[in-house]
Amino acid sequence: MSYASVEEVAKGFRALSPQEESLCQALLEEAAVLIDAWGAGAEEDRKKLVSCRMVRRQLGDGEGGVSLFPTGASQGSASALGYSQTFSMSGGSVGELYLSKLEKQLLGAGN
Repeated sequence: MSYASVEEVAKGFRALSPQEESLCQALLEEAAVLIDAWGAGAEEDRKKLVSCRMVRRQLGDGEGGVSLFPTGASQGSASALGYSQTFSMSGGSVGELYLSKLEKQLLGAGN
């Protein structure tokens, strides 16, 4: 079960490759479980919006390479010849679906 379709995730985001479409469907199903844990009684349109946001965060920009900042980073800094990188994570860990503070509020479960 999922609250959004692969097409809804791609709409207004970017075109997805066939491999990403398959991953997207699996992520949507996982997102639905997390959404139900936090806001089972939320309106369907809010569940769809939160699902799309969660999955888009994990799909990233589609470049397939290493990004300058990890997915989910709220702050980051990078230097060059001094070899320094610092990141602050806003939610879950990289590679993990998570609900942001705003998304929890949309589901009726946050401050």
